[in-house]
Amino acid sequence: MVAFADNIGGGAAAAGWRQAFAEQSKAGFADAFADDIVLDATTLMEPVVGREAVSTVLAAASSIYETLEFTAEATDGSTSYVQWRATAFGGMAIRGITILERGADGQIVSAAIHHRPLGAVLRFAAEIRDRLAEAIPAIHFIQETR
Repeated sequence: MVAFADNIGGGAAAAGWRQAFAEQSKAGFADAFADDIVLDATTLMEPVVGREAVSTVLAAASSIYETLEFTAEATDGSTSYVQWRATAFGGMAIRGITILERGADGQIVSAAIHHRPLGAVLRFAAEIRDRLAEAIPAIHFIQETR
């Protein structure tokens, strides 16, 4: 399935990223990351920084999805844009785009993940915050206030 997505996506610029999500693998993410990678996301109040912390967040995040389909990819220089759609939480539809920046050595130095709609963002943030309570400070994740 990942090889098929590479062919449709116009190349393998984000193949490692897609593979790590398919495997829900912390090591798979870490292999592609620079030591000082920065993760920004709509579910985060502040960035998560560093290979270990970002790999931990993304391995947990990938395990939340019930389905995940990469639907389009474009690359411009060192930047890849990967569009996707997913389900989680008993079929809740989530859509988004991920922007990956690579350094001169080809490792990912920055990832920005944009989920939508807002209800899914809030639910996803709460779930990942709870799952990572022992590993990543809760202050990183947005919280719904009413």
